Amino acid sequence: MRELTARHQASPVTVAEAVRQLVAQGLIETRPGKGTFVAARPDERRAPDLSWQTVALGARRPGEEEMQALLALPRPGAIPLSGGYLDADLQPAAALGAALARAARQPATWQRGPAEGRADLRAWFAREAETGLHADDLVICPGGQAALSSALRALAAPGDTLLVESPTYLGALATARAAGLRVVPVPADADGVRPDQLAAAFARTGARLFYCQPLHANPTGASLAAHRRAGVADAVRDASAFLIEDDYARDLTIDGEGPPPLAADDPDGHVVYLRSLTKSAAPGLRVAAIGARGPAGARLRSARLLDDFFVAGPLQQATLEFVTAPSWTRHRRTLRTALLARREALLTALRRHLPQLAPAMIPRGGLHLWVRLPDGTDDVALAAAAAAEGVIVFPGRPWYAAEPPAPHLRLTYAAAPPDLMDEAVRRLAHAAEAVTDARRP
Repeated sequence: MRELTARHQASPVTVAEAVRQLVAQGLIETRPGKGTFVAARPDERRAPDLSWQTVALGARRPGEEEMQALLALPRPGAIPLSGGYLDADLQPAAALGAALARAARQPATWQRGPAEGRADLRAWFAREAETGLHADDLVICPGGQAALSSALRALAAPGDTLLVESPTYLGALATARAAGLRVVPVPADADGVRPDQLAAAFARTGARLFYCQPLHANPTGASLAAHRRAGVADAVRDASAFLIEDDYARDLTIDGEGPPPLAADDPDGHVVYLRSLTKSAAPGLRVAAIGARGPAGARLRSARLLDDFFVAGPLQQATLEFVTAPSWTRHRRTLRTALLARREALLTALRRHLPQLAPAMIPRGGLHLWVRLPDGTDDVALAAAAAAEGVIVFPGRPWYAAEPPAPHLRLTYAAAPPDLMDEAVRRLAHAAEAVTDARRP
């Protein structure tokens, strides 16, 4: 160092920084107690042998590849009709940023709080849900996916059976399989899961756990009809089972008002209630609450503690400030109007360019359209062809726990502005034509 400082007439700080950068680039290497040396040439180094990891790791968990594809960012220039979050233009970024800045300036928010989350934030979730759950029944989680993962591990053991709607949320399927659960699908239609089939599935499998999204289910957009709610509750009660109610879309209703959660009619603690703010606000607001009455609630709180202790205090404080301010009400009102415009723009584009794909069932809320493809269409190939045309869609196959009865696409209307919907569907039409032509002999 001294020699370099004298030779180049540079300060020791400058020389040290230059050395640091050269080390980072792999051009030189430092050896403690010996000095600094020119690094060996790449062709002189032994190539790393990572083959041992193949045996050590074993088989890859099912569902990981699909989840990575679902969360992948679209390439520049592509129009996204896929994704589980709001377009940046729909996110209340300014209000969230202001709330987080205020929270960060409060020293108390950086201290350790209750492991189950702030009492006032849990109380807000309890009031909003109107389920009869109390703040002490709930635990704050870093997003709905983390809450679901904890719930599956808290309420089931590897080898147990989980019943799910068919189709259902891809993330639930992946999480259940990662937990070692056996996933059994139950038929659902435009009115939600079929109570008779749910009761039959409980009887046949002996399952004690059922996961569902009664409001604007992902991917179909279907909501559990009023005439089926009692039947579903009876099937769960008769099986002495739990129902995990994923209420992710509580703030995403477009037409009319959504029905109350199933947990509101559950005095005996069969429903495990999950509510997240991520889908209706912003991907970075990874805050959710999950809870249940009785010992099940205690199991959930213990599972969350083992996972990651607690959610960061500044994020909890910012969330509380945001949802208790007038900006939260304004955001939900604005969001409803914006989602309506985007849904209608996508439907109009489908009717113009791909009328055969226009869905018969229009969801009253949520973020997606579930589009039935002609028999024999390869949905995965169509999604790949669409990506090549510059529009991102997601195939229907991964949303099924078993063989899909028909090919589908999930088209998201929340991820792109209305003025791009026509061009997006035009590109999709070109891709569909190419896939059809490839099938012809």
